[in-house]
Amino acid sequence: MISRLFSMGLYGLEAFTVEVEADISKGLPCFDIVGLPDTAVKESRERVRSAIKNCGYEYPVSRITMNLAPADKKKEGPIYDLPLLIALLQATGQLSASLEDSVFIGELSLSGEIRPVRGVLPMAIAAHKAGFRRFFVPAANAREGAVAEGMEVYPVSSVRELMDCLEGKTALSPCKISPEETTNEYSPLLDFADVKGQLAAKRALEIAASGGHNVLLIGPPGSGKSMLAKRLPSILPDMTFEEMIETTKIHSIAGTIPNGGALVRSRPFRSPHHTVSPAGLSGGGVIPRPGEISLSHNGVLFLDELPEFSRAAMEVLRQPMEDGRVSISRVNGTISYPCTMMLVAAMNPCPCGYFGHPTKPCTCSSGAVTRYLGRISGPLLDRLDIHVEVPPVNFDEFASREKAESSASIRERVNKARKIQNQRFAGTGITCNAQIPPALLHEVCTITPTAMRLLRNAFDQLGLSARAFDRVMKVARTIADLEGCKDIEPQHAAEAVQYRSLDRRYWMREL
Repeated sequence: MISRLFSMGLYGLEAFTVEVEADISKGLPCFDIVGLPDTAVKESRERVRSAIKNCGYEYPVSRITMNLAPADKKKEGPIYDLPLLIALLQATGQLSASLEDSVFIGELSLSGEIRPVRGVLPMAIAAHKAGFRRFFVPAANAREGAVAEGMEVYPVSSVRELMDCLEGKTALSPCKISPEETTNEYSPLLDFADVKGQLAAKRALEIAASGGHNVLLIGPPGSGKSMLAKRLPSILPDMTFEEMIETTKIHSIAGTIPNGGALVRSRPFRSPHHTVSPAGLSGGGVIPRPGEISLSHNGVLFLDELPEFSRAAMEVLRQPMEDGRVSISRVNGTISYPCTMMLVAAMNPCPCGYFGHPTKPCTCSSGAVTRYLGRISGPLLDRLDIHVEVPPVNFDEFASREKAESSASIRERVNKARKIQNQRFAGTGITCNAQIPPALLHEVCTITPTAMRLLRNAFDQLGLSARAFDRVMKVARTIADLEGCKDIEPQHAAEAVQYRSLDRRYWMREL
């Protein structure tokens, strides 16, 4: 007897329908799974056999063949445990319900409990588009799947519970959530009000948050670089619903959404260790999963001690920073993940950390400082829009009991500036000034003649590259937006230029 039902598969961010077929025939007892399964799928037969017996059902002593179609797409993971079991029970006549409008996913324990899996949200969205009405998922993943509009997502915690529902003995209610439900990615206790001094660095981060610009923080140990970077998510603009869906899909595939989580509504903050491999940043695997670059999509990727990262890892960042996507090629094809993120990097000015310190002497030779700074390539440095010095905090600032400006207050200004940009770029797919393409640069960044002369002088004196000049124009546009100005004025251009003062050529002259 042959039975058929449906499940889902994943390839990158894209989900596809998987037809699960079961055939029971005469012959020596065996359990074969075909359809390009990986090792985890092949091991399903042992979990399915034990779950059927331990739930009180009869396991057929026959030749069992399970097919996962389409057969030319790789199937991976334990998500097919549940549909394989249901198809087997249907083929043996132990279940007679109609399942044409239903989709099943879930990992089984030996006792028949249904465990959570990854990638539920993209699969729920794809199942709805394919015309399915009901989606049976592990109870821990139900709220995540319920984000997909138009799909009835049923939480199930055991095989027995699911069978009672399919046979009509009990009724399950589909999971419902509201868009306001959230899974926070950073602590609300991290507030700029706790940062003493560092007004210039705070101003630079406000500009960066307003325009989505990449930032390099450079200063001695203990000056507060990491503290500032960790508080950046608290001033980033509110996420749109589309951004929440995109971010949640990526984290769903990576398995970083906690059990019972729904939408990711706060912008991600990722801070990998400097020993991370290039594959750890970009993503990898036989079927590549998202790396740190994609996991920070719509949020912040913080690289502390930037020169300590391997050259290969740093160079991985270059193209994704330009394109907003990271592409990973394998024999079976190429997968692209979105990675529109803010890169925030921090570093010391020299190996000992005290080059230019007002009180502590630097013990490094000029050659050592040059080699240390030389670990960051010119092309990568060009892609960092804002370079800002973070000097040590003096005693009076540190001992002051006065609270600094709160993140909520700064965020209001950031949201106003982003609102201007959203109106300016409506219908173009551009969300912030950092994404302005070269074709629109001069149209969007209207500048006064006086400000243009200032930029010309800065270009000649600092030896900026063409890419660095574009970055200066975009930063100046953001500064003007913060002040509500239509054109870029000289003061906007001057402030933008000073954020290129840590360009490599400047440092070489200082040495």
